[in-house]
Amino acid sequence: MKSISIFYVAAFLIFSSALFAQHRENKIDSLITSKFKAEGPGGVFLAAKNGKIIYRKAFGMANLEMNVKMRPESVFEIGSMTKQFTAVSVLMLAEKGKLNVNDEIKKFIPDYPNGNAITIHHLLTHTSGIRDFTNMKSIKDIARRDLSPEELVNFFKNEPSDFKPGEQYKYCNSGYVLLGYIIEIVSGQTYEEFVTENIFKKIGMKNTFYASHEKIIKNRVSGYRDKEHYVNANYISFSIPYASGSIMSNVDDMLKWQNTINSNALLNPVFTEKAFTNYQLINGANIDYGYGWHLEKVKDKIVREHGGSIFGFKSMGVYEPTEHIYVIGLSNCDCNSPTSITRDIASLLID
Repeated sequence: MKSISIFYVAAFLIFSSALFAQHRENKIDSLITSKFKAEGPGGVFLAAKNGKIIYRKAFGMANLEMNVKMRPESVFEIGSMTKQFTAVSVLMLAEKGKLNVNDEIKKFIPDYPNGNAITIHHLLTHTSGIRDFTNMKSIKDIARRDLSPEELVNFFKNEPSDFKPGEQYKYCNSGYVLLGYIIEIVSGQTYEEFVTENIFKKIGMKNTFYASHEKIIKNRVSGYRDKEHYVNANYISFSIPYASGSIMSNVDDMLKWQNTINSNALLNPVFTEKAFTNYQLINGANIDYGYGWHLEKVKDKIVREHGGSIFGFKSMGVYEPTEHIYVIGLSNCDCNSPTSITRDIASLLID
C-alpha cells in the first residue's frame, strides 16, 4: 500500500509540475502575442533558470518580402548589447595587466582633448562628459561611410564636453567607440578579431558575429521600420556603431554568453564583480550602471539588464542573479521593442 501511495504522490507532483509549466508558457505567449503579430516583423524570446532553457519561441516574420517565418535560431543585430562584450574585453585586458581601468586615455590616445582627466573607468560608466556622437546632427554625413576607428574618433573628439569627468552620468556611445579603439591599440588586433577570437570562438558562440552587410550569415533576419506601413530599415555602415553597437547574435548564443559570465570562464571573480558594481559620481550618488550593464532595482532585487537599438532592430536582456533567471528578447523592427515584454517575463518568473 505504501508503494502505491508514493506512486500516486509522485504522479500528482509530475502532473502538477506539467500543469504549472503549461500555465506559465501560456502566460508568456499571451504577453508576446499581444504585441508581435503573425503577419508582421517578429521576435524571438528565450527564458532560462539556472542556465537551463524553460521557454524559447519565435513569433512573426523574419523576412516580409520572401514570406519567411521567424525561427528560434534567427540571428539579429543586437545594437547596444554589444557594450557588454566591449566592457568584458576591456576587463580581460585589465586582468592580463595590459591596461588599468583607472588609466587616463591620453596613455593610449595622446592627442585626445582633456585626455589626462578622462579614464577608462569614465568611458565604461558613461561618466566621461564626452558628447555622444549619435546625437550630433552631422552624423547623417557619415552614417553610410566606412570609417576606421581613428577616423570615427576624430569625428567627435573636438566636440565640447557635456560636463567634467565623473560629475554626471549620461549614456554615451562615443565612450564605447573609444574603448573599442583602445582595445585595438592595446591588443594589436582589430576589435572584430579580438572579440571573435577571445570571446565568440572561445565559448562556442557560433551564431555571433561582428556585423557585416557582405557576409553570408545563416539565419540572418531582415530589419524593418514602420512609417504607416513597413519599410526596409535604413542602411548604416557597421563601422559607425562599431564597439558600441555592431554585434549580431541569437538568443541561444546570448544564453551561452550569460552562462559564461556567471561561471567566470572569461574573467576571474574579482574582475567579473567589477562589471556589476554600482559605481558612484564624485558627489557620491549611485549611477545604477556597472561596466556594460544597467543595474536596476526591481522588487528589492538588483537586476542586470541592457537593451539595444539600431536601424531595424531592438533587443533586451534581463538577468536576476539571486534566482538565476535570464530573459532575452530580440526584434527585427525598430517599431517594436521587446523591452517591456522581457521585463514582464522576468518578473513573472521571479514571482
